[in-house]
Amino acid sequence: MASTVIQAFNEFMKDTVNLDSEITKGAISSRDWLINQIANFKSKESDFPTPYGEINISFGSFARKTKIKELDDIDIMIGLSGQGSSYMTYSDRIEITVSGEAVNLLKLCHSNSKSLNSKRVINKFVSTCSNVPQYSRAEIKRNQEAAVLNLSSYPWSFDIVPCFITSEDLNGKSYYLIPDGNGYWKKTDPRIDKERTTRINQYHDGSILQVIRILKYWNRKAAMPTMSSYLLETMVLNYYKGKISKAGQFVDIEFPDVIAYIYHNILGDVGDPKGIQGNINNLTYDERTKIKNKTAIDYSVSIAARKFEQNKDMNSSISKWGEVFGNEFPKYN
Repeated sequence: MASTVIQAFNEFMKDTVNLDSEITKGAISSRDWLINQIANFKSKESDFPTPYGEINISFGSFARKTKIKELDDIDIMIGLSGQGSSYMTYSDRIEITVSGEAVNLLKLCHSNSKSLNSKRVINKFVSTCSNVPQYSRAEIKRNQEAAVLNLSSYPWSFDIVPCFITSEDLNGKSYYLIPDGNGYWKKTDPRIDKERTTRINQYHDGSILQVIRILKYWNRKAAMPTMSSYLLETMVLNYYKGKISKAGQFVDIEFPDVIAYIYHNILGDVGDPKGIQGNINNLTYDERTKIKNKTAIDYSVSIAARKFEQNKDMNSSISKWGEVFGNEFPKYN
C-alpha cells in the first residue's frame, strides 16, 4: 500500500522487481564456490579437459546486475586450455581442431576426426558434476549450449558454459569460443557487454540498472510476445547511449521515454553490440507488431499516470501504473 507514486515505485522495486540483497550475496558466494569445485574436476577425473581458470568469466543478467526476481539461474563460462589447438571459421560454424598434446580433448571429438564436439564437451561437464557436493541433478541445456547443474542447497540452477579463448588477432582482439548448439563452436565476448552496461550506467549516475530491471518486469508481465532479455537490455542501453542529458533517478519518469524508443525501433533489426552476431532481433514481424502496439497503449497509460501525479491525484496515478505493471503493483492507501 502506498500514498504517493514515489512510495509505490520504491515498494514495487524492493518487493517485486529487485533481487533481495541477501539472496544476491548468497548467489555470488555459491557461484564462487562452484567455480572452485570445477577447478578441481581434473583431480577427480583424470580424463577431464585441462582447465584454464584465468579466463573463467561470469556473464548474463546476474553478472550485469540486471536480473530480477525470482533468481532462477546463474551463468558462468568455464575456461579450458586448448593446448595448442587451432580453429577455423566457416559461414555457419567454427571448428576447433585439437592438437596432439590435448589428449583429453581428442577423446571428445566428432567421430573419426580431430574436430572438437561441443556437445561431448558439455556432456563431460554434466557427468563430472556428479562429484560436486550437494549435487542434485545435471543435464545438457535444451539449446545444447550449456550444462545445467542443480544443487540441493540452492533454489537456483547454474548454467555452465565451457569456453576457450582465441589468440589476439591483428587488431589486438581476442574472443571466447563457446558451444553453438550443433556440436561446433561460435564466438562471443561477455567482456564487451559488461563494459558497455557499466559505462552507460555510470554516465547516467547509476540510474540505468533500475530502468532495465523494471522494463524486464514489464516485458515479462505485459500481454504481448516476450522479447529476449538480451534484446530488451540492448535496446534500453541503445536508447541511453544516444541520450546526452542524464537519466533521472525516478523510473516512472524514464519509463515512457524508453518504451517510446522501443515503439519506434522494434520493427527493425537490432545490431549485436559485440559486433559478432549481427541482428539480434529474432522476433517475427507479427511479434514485433504486437509489441509495438502494446508499447503504444502503455505509453499512453503511463503519460496519463504522470499527469495525475502532477495534479496531485495520487490515487488515480497509482491506479494507472497498476494497469501497466499488473496486480503486483502497490495499491493506493
